[in-house]
Amino acid sequence: MTPMSKPTWKIAGINFDHMHMGDLLRLAHEHPQAEIVGVADEDLARVGPVADKFDIPTERRYTDFRQCLEETKPDIVLLCPKTGLHGEYVKNVAPYGTHILVEKPMAASLEDADTMIRAMEATGKTMVINWPLAWYPPHITTKRLMDEGAIGDVIEVHYYDGNRGPLRHIADKVEITEEEANRQKSQSWWYQKESGGGSLLDYLGYGVTLGTWFHGGRAPLEVTTMVDQKPGLEVDEHSITVARYDKGLSKYETRWGTFTDPWTLQPQPKCGFVVVGTAGTISSYDYQPIIQVQTKEQPEAHEVPVDEIKAPYRSAIEYFIHVLETGEPVTGPLSPTLSRIGQQIVDTAVLSAREKRTVPLVG
Repeated sequence: MTPMSKPTWKIAGINFDHMHMGDLLRLAHEHPQAEIVGVADEDLARVGPVADKFDIPTERRYTDFRQCLEETKPDIVLLCPKTGLHGEYVKNVAPYGTHILVEKPMAASLEDADTMIRAMEATGKTMVINWPLAWYPPHITTKRLMDEGAIGDVIEVHYYDGNRGPLRHIADKVEITEEEANRQKSQSWWYQKESGGGSLLDYLGYGVTLGTWFHGGRAPLEVTTMVDQKPGLEVDEHSITVARYDKGLSKYETRWGTFTDPWTLQPQPKCGFVVVGTAGTISSYDYQPIIQVQTKEQPEAHEVPVDEIKAPYRSAIEYFIHVLETGEPVTGPLSPTLSRIGQQIVDTAVLSAREKRTVPLVG
């Protein structure tokens, strides 16, 4: 290979439970150094629309993920199974010696998260957890300003996020009618407790993982969580978590059933973060072209345009290939180390909600 040439990274997508598989394969399809060599799911009907879009030949569409791995020999595997199967899938795929990207959340439990970490450590390959919120320019801009000392030491993170519901859209945010979404609830894994359903497991990981990033890697001491309990549903559609850190309180709220989807029109409350520091504040809302900042020098809230994010920090695929090519360590929310702290908080929140009490951080 000449110094100017670039390797082609062979990528396989395995399990289409999560609609984000379509988004990830699109990013792989668009990346000049990536090649989609295969896709696998027990139900080829779920594979078809995405595979057709990216011209994946029928002989590279598998119902058996093991056959897919054996025949295509990918460098990177994208995993999008239901949350409750993340640990099982990583454990089964890791022995094939591939790098792995797991779509958020990290896992359904800290036990599963640790299973994933151990499985990858045994192979020497790299695993990342993709949190799509980590690529939003307002949140990246917020972290840059925080690292530059713009608001002093972080003492509070306020998070509210969600959407109209996971059944109201498919890949690339294509909308589904409310009637069709309601019809699917009884069959969908999103609404099954055993499968890792519920707004808490869907969205709290986002908030507490990026919150840990904003907190500089600090973990809370204890957690208090309350969830709604709608008749006829075995999972929550709304949760509120309060985490006590050594420097104060932070709040993380998840919601399926926002008035509008934030990628179409920001609902009220707005989806995103407000970060409070000892010397200022930043409001950083999803999909917005500006953030609002207060500082001691300029206490009135003022708008700051978001940074223009450049390669390789625009997407999970771009970033993952970058760290694999350069040997740089994985940093930020995609790091299993930081995501594990987020999983600790999620597990503690689940325990708190179940026992209806404040719980010390588990794990």
